[in-house]
Amino acid sequence: MSATRYLASLVALAATAALLTGAPLARADGITSEQAQDIINELKQIRQTLEKMQSPQAAPAPDDKVSYKFSPGGFSMGDAKAPLVIVEYTDLQCPFCQQFHNTAFAQIKANYIDTGKVRFVSRDFPLDFHENARRAATAGRCAAEQGKFWEMRHVMIVNAEALKADNLVTYAANVKIDVPKFKSCLESDKFKAQIDQDIAEGGVAGVQGTPSFVIGYLENDKLQGIRLVGAQPYAQFDAKIQEMLEQGGKK
Repeated sequence: MSATRYLASLVALAATAALLTGAPLARADGITSEQAQDIINELKQIRQTLEKMQSPQAAPAPDDKVSYKFSPGGFSMGDAKAPLVIVEYTDLQCPFCQQFHNTAFAQIKANYIDTGKVRFVSRDFPLDFHENARRAATAGRCAAEQGKFWEMRHVMIVNAEALKADNLVTYAANVKIDVPKFKSCLESDKFKAQIDQDIAEGGVAGVQGTPSFVIGYLENDKLQGIRLVGAQPYAQFDAKIQEMLEQGGKK
């Protein structure tokens, strides 16, 4: 997506936010008042991002090239020796992360991750204005202790609007996790340092909102590629992945 198109989309969303905030939440069709408020808060944050991008100290364009030290470990799927890496910096409460997961992700997985062309890495990037995001990030790591990270991640993203502690316990039970052990882990702060490390790494990569992606080549713990911002359609990812796979073959 070009910077111009990105700005245009943010303007449209910010305008929507202004309209929503001026109307009673009860008038929103097909969604609850809580869901409507979540959307309003999200769009307010986007408007703030737009204002920053239009300022003299504007942030880089969303498709800028990036190069940074990439910490080993974490949660990944796909061939460890895949020629290309996609890192998603995600907030599990974010409706746009949910949109990506429910649309483009399945095709990316089928066409690139499962075929050994891409290794997909999930990094935590809980946003401060999402009250349940950090708890959900912790829940994912607690699930990982029992070998259920991706199962728990999926159910949390699908239910991004319902991530209170009681809900998380229910989801854990649904994916066959030892619930008492999970609850004890969830109530602790044992993964704070790891989550903070993911956030710091995302900051180095220029991440300002979620979902944000880095698509690139990993060599000697250094990730070099491009940053892609937002819940882009599959075609956008497909074009970038193919382009970078071709570039990698010419090295």
